[in-house]
Amino acid sequence: MELLATLKSRKITPEQLFMLSVLVVNGGNYLYNLILGRILGPAQFADAAVLITFLLVLSFAAMTFQLVTAKFSVLFENEIFKSFISRIYKNALLTGAIMGMLIVVFSKQLQVVFNTSSSTMFMVFGFGVPLYFLMSVNRGVFQGKKAFKKLSITYQSEMLSRLIITLGLIFLFKIQSSVVISIGILLSFVFGLIPFKKPEIKSNKIFKLSKENSKAIKSFFVITAFYELTQIIINNSDILLVKHYFESYDAGLYASLALIGRIVYFIAWMFVMLLLPTVIQLKKEGKETAPVLFKYVLYIAGIAVAIILGCVFFPRTAIIILFGKSYLAMAPLLWKYALATSMFAISNIFAYYYLSLDKYVPVVISGLFGVLQMGLVVFFHDSLEQVVHMQILAMFLLLIIQLIFFKLNHKKIV
Repeated sequence: MELLATLKSRKITPEQLFMLSVLVVNGGNYLYNLILGRILGPAQFADAAVLITFLLVLSFAAMTFQLVTAKFSVLFENEIFKSFISRIYKNALLTGAIMGMLIVVFSKQLQVVFNTSSSTMFMVFGFGVPLYFLMSVNRGVFQGKKAFKKLSITYQSEMLSRLIITLGLIFLFKIQSSVVISIGILLSFVFGLIPFKKPEIKSNKIFKLSKENSKAIKSFFVITAFYELTQIIINNSDILLVKHYFESYDAGLYASLALIGRIVYFIAWMFVMLLLPTVIQLKKEGKETAPVLFKYVLYIAGIAVAIILGCVFFPRTAIIILFGKSYLAMAPLLWKYALATSMFAISNIFAYYYLSLDKYVPVVISGLFGVLQMGLVVFFHDSLEQVVHMQILAMFLLLIIQLIFFKLNHKKIV
């Protein structure tokens, strides 16, 4: 009774609520992917994996707007903030419309490149792209203002709607089609706008940013866009290249491997969302920021070690429980892929930390190693095992370089 009373007396902080929400969202997204993998089988799941990868690519591209919005929502106030938000919404909508149009126009070419069974799935996906960019700016405001309850709701709304709509269409109408999956993704973007506060979009003549503020926004936007591009390359190029170079069955097997092995990365993303506004606020107040970095690196390293050990000792069990016996061929590679992803997740924490401090060398480093990873896979893809080995090599070198950079820039630790 005393324990129960103690738990009731403790209030959950907004940060803790958001972390719990992210765990639920990641769990829901994993359930979505796992059910699709079991229903479709390796060959058909390869098409679904392309759409899911496109969704991840879109999320990284839109994350540029979210991070820029989050940072300057902390720094700007009153009329300057209104001017900034007005401009960022316009630019996000324009960017989303252009990207969506390109996907629709080149849908048939995308079908050929990625060996998919349909081009319609790309067209449906393309129509949802502008909505995703609006959703990301909306989330950026919540993130910057530390409105974690609202931020949690928008992620929950997107995840739950995609899960319910997609699986509902599959089970009710007995249609196992990539088009159904793309429809579910499109509609989830609509629900992901909840809660949405209509922005006060005014003419630039009414709310005009100073040259200094405009320059700061452009500089941070460019470097963030560059870094998110490296995220796209490192996180998704392997799946798309495997889909291009290998048969659909092998590509489906690899997609299941990637999904399980990336658990640590998606958990790390939760800490990145908390890290950025916290570091910016501490810097604004003139306080030490390194302890926050140390705390999150320790969290991620501990989680990574636990997941890798689980993949070492129970690979078959993990694959059977999550995807089924059809995917067992990937068991020997599971811990290796988890190792590569873990090293990238830890490197990612360092890069986002320095991005928050307006130090961009780690971002450039990540970009170079992202290109290196893609190049290694392009030239060395005789087998799926070789593809994984190339990623381990690239991510090991990336982590070492990031640690060296940190050592050189923090000779004195407070």
